[in-house]
Amino acid sequence: MAAPEPTRTPEPTGTTDAPPWRRPPRSHFPGVPAWGAPTADRPHERFDVTPLARVTPEWAWGGADGSGLRVCVLDSGVDGAHPLVGGLDGAFEVAAGARGGLAVVETEPYDVAGHGTACAGVIRSIAPGVSLTSVRVLTEGRHGTGEVLLTGLEWAVEQGYDVINMSLSTTKTRFRPALQELADRAYFRRCALVASAHNMPVRSFPWLFSSVISVASHDESDPMTFYYNPSPPVEFYARGLRVRVAWPGGGEILSTGNSFATPHIAGICSLILSKHRSLTPFQLKSVLYLAAKNVAGRDARREGDISV
Repeated sequence: MAAPEPTRTPEPTGTTDAPPWRRPPRSHFPGVPAWGAPTADRPHERFDVTPLARVTPEWAWGGADGSGLRVCVLDSGVDGAHPLVGGLDGAFEVAAGARGGLAVVETEPYDVAGHGTACAGVIRSIAPGVSLTSVRVLTEGRHGTGEVLLTGLEWAVEQGYDVINMSLSTTKTRFRPALQELADRAYFRRCALVASAHNMPVRSFPWLFSSVISVASHDESDPMTFYYNPSPPVEFYARGLRVRVAWPGGGEILSTGNSFATPHIAGICSLILSKHRSLTPFQLKSVLYLAAKNVAGRDARREGDISV
């Protein structure tokens, strides 16, 4: 009897000549929140770009200030009196309902942890004309329960906010089905969910869902510079390191995290949607892709649309 063939180890699926979206997950870059990229010091990898139209940043949001857009900040609350927030059009929190269970009720415009105020201030700095609403789902320790998050998100989707900023996530897989259903509901109701990746290299939700716009950090200082990421799950990088953000009581601090990259993209989405009100969520993602620095600049130079 012939000896059996030796067992062969399969070739690795992710080789250097494979496109970024086919490779294994990338290792964590020290000094940058998980899922982010040090684009200031490391040249962004080139990848094939398929131009769909002459979409440029100027076409996407030139002349827009976010007027007419309703933005909801799902977070720890917002200090509505902070000068960098510029006032709120509504402040709510998830609390115990009169008949048991949870309900969204009106509250004072305050922030129990500072996180929501920071995010609201970033959005206002980019899209000063938006209508901002706060829904508190986090506690003083920047934590909350999955049930509270689901209640707040469902309310925001049903209220029809144009953009919902979610600089938060949960690692609890038992909440994934309900969160995914709400993310899909938002998608079909044309509510753009902009969600931050976790700051640690772990899986969490809802940023992993394809129906949301997922954001991690880059380490450059321009608030309007963002990149498309050709190696998902995160889709876009925005400013997220050493960001000067609003803090309750009228102050400011420097802070780092994907939480603060997310409102940069939420603000840019608000500009785009205020200028192009009929865009669907998948069209909005396409515009973000085409206007990203590593797509728009390259395509425009190739096509002769701009000079350098």
